[in-house]
Amino acid sequence: MAKKINQALAREFGLSADEYQRVLDIMGRTPSLTELGVFSVMWSEHCSYKSSRVWLKTLPTKAPWVIHGPGENAGVVDIGDGMAAVFKMESHNHPSFIEPYQGAATGVGGILRDVFTMGARPVANLNALRFGDPSLPRTKRVVDGVVRGIGGYGNCVGVPTVGGEINFHPSYNGNPLVNAMTVGVLDKTRIFLSAAAGIGNPVVYVGSKTGRDGIHGATMASAEFAADSGEKRPTVQVGDPFVEKLLIEACLELMATDAIVAIQDMGAAGLTSSSVEMAGKGGVGIQLDLDAVPQRETDMTAYEMMLSESQERMLMVLRPDRQDLARAIFDKWDLDFAVIGHITDTGRIVVTHKGITEADIPLDPLAEQAPLYHRPTVETPKPASLGPVADPVGIVPALLKLIGCPDLCSRAWVTNQYDSTVGGQTVKRPGAADAAVVKLDGFNRALAITTDCTPRYVAADPEMGGMQAVAETWRNLTAVGARPLAITDNMNFGNPEKPEIMGQFAAAIRGMSKACIALDYPVVSGNVSLYNETEGKGILPTPAIGGLGVLDDAHDAIGIGLKPGMGLVLIGTIRGHLGQSLWLREIAGQEAGAPPPVDLAAERSIGDFVRGRILAGAVQACHDISDGGLLVAIAEMAMAGNTSVSLEAAPGEIAPHAWWFGEDQGCYIVSVLDPSAFIVEATVADLPTRLIGHTQASGTGGAGLKFKDGATISMQDLRAEHDRFFPEWMN
Repeated sequence: MAKKINQALAREFGLSADEYQRVLDIMGRTPSLTELGVFSVMWSEHCSYKSSRVWLKTLPTKAPWVIHGPGENAGVVDIGDGMAAVFKMESHNHPSFIEPYQGAATGVGGILRDVFTMGARPVANLNALRFGDPSLPRTKRVVDGVVRGIGGYGNCVGVPTVGGEINFHPSYNGNPLVNAMTVGVLDKTRIFLSAAAGIGNPVVYVGSKTGRDGIHGATMASAEFAADSGEKRPTVQVGDPFVEKLLIEACLELMATDAIVAIQDMGAAGLTSSSVEMAGKGGVGIQLDLDAVPQRETDMTAYEMMLSESQERMLMVLRPDRQDLARAIFDKWDLDFAVIGHITDTGRIVVTHKGITEADIPLDPLAEQAPLYHRPTVETPKPASLGPVADPVGIVPALLKLIGCPDLCSRAWVTNQYDSTVGGQTVKRPGAADAAVVKLDGFNRALAITTDCTPRYVAADPEMGGMQAVAETWRNLTAVGARPLAITDNMNFGNPEKPEIMGQFAAAIRGMSKACIALDYPVVSGNVSLYNETEGKGILPTPAIGGLGVLDDAHDAIGIGLKPGMGLVLIGTIRGHLGQSLWLREIAGQEAGAPPPVDLAAERSIGDFVRGRILAGAVQACHDISDGGLLVAIAEMAMAGNTSVSLEAAPGEIAPHAWWFGEDQGCYIVSVLDPSAFIVEATVADLPTRLIGHTQASGTGGAGLKFKDGATISMQDLRAEHDRFFPEWMN
């Protein structure tokens, strides 16, 4: 029975009463089911950014090296040698909770298409993952499915997964976060954009056939979960990485010709968003005949075809005289190729099916009258600084517990499921350095790539937490010797209709902006994921940041692994900040206090100095201090290089546990052959340094860390605690 088009149905589709009235005003009549579907997905939070646009516009997006900032499928930056890097991060949170394997897999597939649709060959994947309480069976199921989905898709498509991060917190129990990032490279004179042009030019569908999977996926991603979230399984797409690989090769082959006028992947909202965005950006109209759409299911309606989010599909506008050439290329790669419409001068999207006009919508009002909300905001109260906290266990037991906890333990169980070296250009693999490093094929130049965010900082102080997330990625890139260029972001927050949530969002954007400006590190792409709540319980605010930098010579890149015979020098100031630290949570059982402050001027001066010394060949290994503090960073460096460290005593003016586990920002540990010379150079630059230890060879089971008071932790014990969690949990 046909559905009655009314306000109640519009509400089911995610449109408010006011928004539905706006649809009626634009159309001048009751819309058809297909037209209502088009409005609902294009005006969804996922596609329109109706709650976040006012804040996103305040982010700095320009720099001399930025070629394309936000607004295209991905950001593009100049990396030298006539090349450009194309990159973006995007969420697939809701689908990954409902169907972890396919949700994560299709998240990888979607972000790959955002990059190669611009003409770039993907060279690296990363991910930023957040999961709930590990003691819950549901968390284990989600982690297992998500990791297998990321590996299954990325490995099969032949793009290395080179980095990422994983955190656990009960706030993600009903709403995990799966943020996928892809980086590609291209000739900067051969960038493909999505704005349609050329009246009469053919509109061509390529890739896989259309099915009923993923219908209203964008709408589902723009609403809170309730207790019946499992029933949303049909809204999750199903991916095929082998078809994606064929699609990459076919598109790049066609892009080597002059056939393409415009190209867009069919991501969220599928055929609807791709056709509307292409025509809208080009200021033209578009006519679609759905009879020509390749379909894998029978009796599909216009509504289903327009809203399907079936994977591995692209929409192109071609030159008419190159249509046969394009068809031959896609036939060779055994992919569907169908002319499903043409460009018009009407300024409307007109959709026909079986001789009936199913949709006829003016494009300008669809875009220009899309909802834009200035939602109320309530600032998060600034937490009081944390007072002194007694050490309940001692330094050695605390370190062993910290390096074995879910947030700091070895990720080998995860990363071993990812092919991080396919393509043969990976210079720094997961865990070997603060950022992944991937060499450009045929060049000495390399890209450094990282993802980072500390949600507990953002929850306590959203502005400082947003600032820290940007600064941390800048620091990660610097620590391998790379020159940071730009970021992509993935803004994961709760229900924007709650003023306290929008207050978090606005403050995080303020902090990010300040850091981007101070560090010359603009935002060039990104994604917003709101309504990350289940039954009214929201996630920790999580503005995940993906950072990209460049090294002129891949051989200059360094990692965190120590070698014997070196001095360890701390550069930066440790004051013993324990507020919101992992030590405080894991050892003292508290989540309290203010997060560590970020001094952007010091961040810049220290980072630039460290990078300069790395590129001068004066630094053998480098690691920034972050989660867990100084001692955790040293332990990670020792394990990475299988090298022992004799440690100097903590300074008398700071409690030992605060010195070793405080999470003060803007600090690096460097391993240098001549620590005295390094300290003199830093002192001349007016930068704080301190000798903190020396390295020695470590035999099997030998001493890993030796403290001034005589205490030791063997390498065997360090590794046993560090490696334990995932294998035992996933037994």
